[in-house]
Amino acid sequence: MTRILGIESSCDETAAAVVADGHRIFSNVISSQIDLHAKYGGVVPELASRAHLEKIVPVVREACRQAGLEYADLDAIAVTQGPGLIGSLLVGVSYAKALAWSLAKPLIAVNHLEGHIHAVLLEAAQKGEADRIEFPVVTLVVSGGHTALYIVTREPLASAAGYRYSYRLVGHTLDDAAGEAYDKVAKLLGLGYPGGPVIDRLAHRGDPSAIVFTRPNLKRARPYDFSFSGIKTAVARLVERDGLREEVEARAARRRAEPERPLDEVVAQPTLDLLASFQRAVVEDLAERTLAAADDFHARAVFVSGGVAANSLLRKIFVEECAIRGVPVFFPSVALSTDNAAMIAAAAYPKFLAREFAGRDLNADASLPLGV
Repeated sequence: MTRILGIESSCDETAAAVVADGHRIFSNVISSQIDLHAKYGGVVPELASRAHLEKIVPVVREACRQAGLEYADLDAIAVTQGPGLIGSLLVGVSYAKALAWSLAKPLIAVNHLEGHIHAVLLEAAQKGEADRIEFPVVTLVVSGGHTALYIVTREPLASAAGYRYSYRLVGHTLDDAAGEAYDKVAKLLGLGYPGGPVIDRLAHRGDPSAIVFTRPNLKRARPYDFSFSGIKTAVARLVERDGLREEVEARAARRRAEPERPLDEVVAQPTLDLLASFQRAVVEDLAERTLAAADDFHARAVFVSGGVAANSLLRKIFVEECAIRGVPVFFPSVALSTDNAAMIAAAAYPKFLAREFAGRDLNADASLPLGV
């Protein structure tokens, strides 16, 4: 049994987990910073890195305690090298390097996006569905910081009973990530942070056909690239055109005065319709481009991962469209969709088998690419 401690600190979640053999979760501990950043309407990098400094030691200790292991029982230490906020990444990388060096354990560097892809494989293993997955796979990684499409392939390792995974980037966002667009629209409408969950919940009460958003004209872009800055700007214009500014200001003031009051009581129908139309436009664009790539690259399965993968409409549309095509679609659980360390430990296991270890000169990389 290979027990790997994973450490994740790429943005605003301080997380640690112990995963055995790439699929058995012994622990998965997350310290969230949502309350810290909520009043600013988004993540403040300096505050995030300070919070990681405060939480990294107790979070790692708790992950080992829940796993029933001492540090010496671990076989390797894995850490997110990037991409992400540089200050946040440095906290995790520095701590992981020190821990690995002090324990004389192998250190494994993991790309955060690769972690999200392995979250799907980890979830499939939990459900006993790993044997259903055939490659190549088209993977959409969609979150607050990333929107990217990959073709994922794998081949057996010559040196051990396992696989080596390869990633080819075929599309990405040219501006805002999808989750970032959700957060910015929520801020525009005085709905608080993070925007994804609250918009998803309120959109069920609106008419998704009330407003038709123009699809982006992506000149000089690949056919699988995304753009969400335009729809965010369109929402801002509609707020002014339809006289929603007064409602937005009143809602923001009421939220400050009565933060526990349900938002449902302070959102008018035109705003609900706007939210429903916005959500449908974003989700349909994500699904259309992802499934076009699945068709063109003859994918045997579709993965959808990242924080936005928890969105109810997104899951519904992907399930329906993939069923029509006869291609299985796989999601992580909600707990494994958002940033976590179990996915980092799972992604590290194939690297452990291949003995792809990092040296003491490992450094954080805020723009670390995945694949070619």
